[in-house]
Amino acid sequence: MQIRDTAVATPDKPAIIMYPSGTVVTFGELEARANRLAHLFRDAGLVEGDVVAVLMENNEHMHAVMWAARRAGLYYVPINTNLTAAEAAYIIDNSSAKAIVGSGKLRDTLAGLRDELPHGLPPVLVIANGQLDGWQSYPECVAGQPDTPITDEIEGDLLQYSSGTTGRPKGIKRELPHLPPAEVPGLMAALVSFWMHPDTIYLSPAPLYHTAPSVWSMQTQAGGITTVVMEKFDAEGALDAIARYRVTHGQFVPVMFTRMLKLPADKRLSYDVSSLERVMHAAAPCPVEIKQQMIDWWGPIVDEYYASSEAHGSTLITADEWLTHPGSVGRPLAGALHILDEDGNELPPGQAGEIYFEGGFDFEYLNDPGKTASSRDARGWKTVGDIGYVDEEGFLYLTDRRHHMIISGGVNIYPQEAENLLVTHPLVMDAAVFGIPDDEMGQSVKAVVQTVDPSDATGEFAHELLDWVRDRLAHYKCPRSISFEEQLPRTDTGKLYKQELMKKYS
Repeated sequence: MQIRDTAVATPDKPAIIMYPSGTVVTFGELEARANRLAHLFRDAGLVEGDVVAVLMENNEHMHAVMWAARRAGLYYVPINTNLTAAEAAYIIDNSSAKAIVGSGKLRDTLAGLRDELPHGLPPVLVIANGQLDGWQSYPECVAGQPDTPITDEIEGDLLQYSSGTTGRPKGIKRELPHLPPAEVPGLMAALVSFWMHPDTIYLSPAPLYHTAPSVWSMQTQAGGITTVVMEKFDAEGALDAIARYRVTHGQFVPVMFTRMLKLPADKRLSYDVSSLERVMHAAAPCPVEIKQQMIDWWGPIVDEYYASSEAHGSTLITADEWLTHPGSVGRPLAGALHILDEDGNELPPGQAGEIYFEGGFDFEYLNDPGKTASSRDARGWKTVGDIGYVDEEGFLYLTDRRHHMIISGGVNIYPQEAENLLVTHPLVMDAAVFGIPDDEMGQSVKAVVQTVDPSDATGEFAHELLDWVRDRLAHYKCPRSISFEEQLPRTDTGKLYKQELMKKYS
């Protein structure tokens, strides 16, 4: 995975365009910045297998840091910018990071690390777009470094921490290939080259501290493709970026689709999105009606894949395939797919069970051998705890996460079905469904809803919404009560922090 060929052939071609600021980083500049940082890491004593923590919002420097780490054989750990200093310190300590590259916009968080790290700050501390006592200024510390490659380039990798929606974040670590970057094969590179072309303009709307945005944007850059990086997603801004830069490809998550669709129709349809050729979505299940509306709006160009940060396996479905298999996330792209019951027996088509992949990448949960072991069965097949089923043609359908299951009166209920239904109501922006304690039933089904217009969050509407759901869903799956929140706690890729809601409403 390299950007060097494009940097040599067309150094002035934009590699990165930041939206909405318009800041441009060319391929020549990105290559030079990555090389200087790689020299800095080597001069500081970092060697293959060491870890660099990255605490930055989407900005013009973050890709250079990740590219530098990759070509210096380092693991890089992008940290969620919404975390407190204590939460970020846990990841830095757990990963044994020897360097931190941070942003001045997160100065308070960076300053707070000193008191939160049990073993003290690592030896290499670099801050971009700001100043902080004890930290090297990014422009100054790389000013004297060569812009040519280090002599011992070797491939590094992403060390991604999970979003922590069910507990403390877990580091997902893969073995380094121990090869020069140019010799490393990649499924993602093949997929990007198949899906895109040299004139592609790729929109990256999500935070780069998540797996898919960082990996996909770097792979597109490796293919010589310009990436438009949104500094922060907002629904109208995404449409403006598409129209302004004539975006051809992009990757989204379902909650982004929902928010764009909920814009007033005159505003939503005022933006020219005719340049779009293909878009991809993943990260969370997409309600069938929401995806159908996106295809009605953008055309049959909305493809979908199912994967995980663990890269244990993946599936892919094109828009055309989805139209004949609505709700599916596709057939295996990497790894053989198995649906197993609680005893590890393979289930027939149509029966839901835990999703396992045979093959795919190997991984470990850093410093957690028990968690690593529990992600595999006796045959070495791997799972991340998702539940689903396949149809007779081998198309996979997601049901929910194992730990989201509600047991009410002895009946297993997967709340995703009710959530998907609720967000299709025109007055509902977002919804969460989960189990709360019930003396009689063990658990009862609870819904928390965010309305498009806050003034609709009334008791009267709650009753109307309950009736509306009961008209469309088996009653045992329906919420027994509905409450309202101004904003549901979600990650930037759309995953719900259900634990927060369960704690509040239990």
